[in-house]
This record gives sequence, structure tokens and C-alpha cells, in this order.
Amino acid sequence: MRVSMDIELKDAPGQLLLALQPISELKGNLKSIVHHHEERTPRSTIPVQVVFEVEPENLDLIISRLEENGIGVSRVDEKRFMEHGAVILIGHIVHTDIQDTIETIDKTGFAEVVDICLSMPHIERQSSASLKIDAIGRKELHEAMSVLREVAQKKDLLLVEPIEADFA
Repeated sequence: MRVSMDIELKDAPGQLLLALQPISELKGNLKSIVHHHEERTPRSTIPVQVVFEVEPENLDLIISRLEENGIGVSRVDEKRFMEHGAVILIGHIVHTDIQDTIETIDKTGFAEVVDICLSMPHIERQSSASLKIDAIGRKELHEAMSVLREVAQKKDLLLVEPIEADFA
């Protein structure tokens, strides 16, 4: 998961390193640091924003270690879902129970349908829906798409998936 954390450092050499050690030791992947050295909090500390990715089970331990090191943690914002995808379903989406389709993805525990846009031109005609799916990682997003493929096949729905290009 991705974490954005506001911490408060004493104005002394080595404080930033002391704050980053628990993140590194617990396999956090640092994404950015914004160090506001010219600013001061009401407690006369230096505000720092740190963004990192870490396994969910390590976050509380990181916070505990920061506090043990005398680092104040003033805000923690977690984003569990880091990968995003969108698909289109075409067919008798409502008649085949769209709620069941959504719940099948949500019940995986690693992906969720976070947005849906449904178009129903006529009750007897096929409808179309755009689904946005978020997952905790790329592998899990692919697995959610696989689950959705099975559901679409079982319900005789056309699934239009995004074209993935890896330019690495």
C-alpha cells in the first residue's frame, strides 16, 4: 500500500536519517520526501512529508519505531489500492445481476469495483457498462481481470479490456 505520512523532526543533525531507518528496515519503498526546513510547527519541530510503499502489516510497526525514536507522527494517509484498471461490459448486464458481478470482484479482498457507468438504451436491448477496478498491486489487478473474464463468459457478456503496452 502507498502511505503519505507527515512527521515532525527536531532541528538537529541526523534526524531525517533516524526517521527513514524504520521505513527502510521494514522494506518500505521510499517515493518522495518533502523537507520543509524553513518552516516550524507549533511545537518548534520541522515538518516533513514522506511518501512510501510498504506491506500493510508493517505500517503500525513503522509508526511505533518512529515514535520510539522521538519522531512525531502527525498524519498518516493510507492508500491500499495502487493499481487501477477500467473495462467495458456489453450485454444484458442488469438482467444478469450487475450487483453479483461487482460483489464477485469485491469479495476477492484484493480488488474492488470503485466506479460504474451504465447505459441502458431499452429494457429489451443490450446495455453497456464501464467499470473502474482498483487493486492492491499489478498481479492482483490481473487476477481480478481473470475473475471478471470468467464472470463475463458465464453470463454471456462481452468484456472489452484495455490494451496493455509495456515500453520498458
